[in-house]
Amino acid sequence: MDTPNRVVVAITGASGIQYAQRLLGVLGSSGVETHVVFSEAAFDVWRAELDVPCNPDKPDLRAFAGDGDFRLYRNSQVGAPVASGSFRHRGMVVCPCTMSTLGAIASGTGDKLIGRAAEVTLKERRKLLLVTRETPLSLIALRNMVTVTEAGGTIIDANPGFYTRPATVQDMIDFVVARVLDQLAIDHKLGKRWGEKP
Repeated sequence: MDTPNRVVVAITGASGIQYAQRLLGVLGSSGVETHVVFSEAAFDVWRAELDVPCNPDKPDLRAFAGDGDFRLYRNSQVGAPVASGSFRHRGMVVCPCTMSTLGAIASGTGDKLIGRAAEVTLKERRKLLLVTRETPLSLIALRNMVTVTEAGGTIIDANPGFYTRPATVQDMIDFVVARVLDQLAIDHKLGKRWGEKP
């Protein structure tokens, strides 16, 4: 049975919402059906870090990330399709992922849509990618990362490399987003790979 060309993207209240913005932009331009959930705190970060107008009651994904096949849910919609194991997708990305979201996923106690969708993704053995953005890391956070990894998830630290000689902040954002797209097996041209010539 072929997996539908769809991805779930959850955006939480960690600094680095630009990673999510770029990820959605690439998914949209690639024709991937993208199901999007913002945590309540993500809107605070949107307002703090972006110049794009933010209305939590009616988020404008076109203004946020451009055109795309986006389906938007509220984090309170625990009965949304993405919370069901019968909803097939290529993977779920939490980008950026707060340490509190990581903890909820590691303990399986998510009481809102993001946590439930992540728990379902793990139980169905689908890809779960957590783009964590925090430093330094507490022992609790490190243990939660191990727990999620042992359960089948993947931690993608928002930690850009410099062998590509990034010239702009956008180059560093693209480095991290490229790692996410690679894990989802989605083609992209976000910078050169190690050993590739320009």
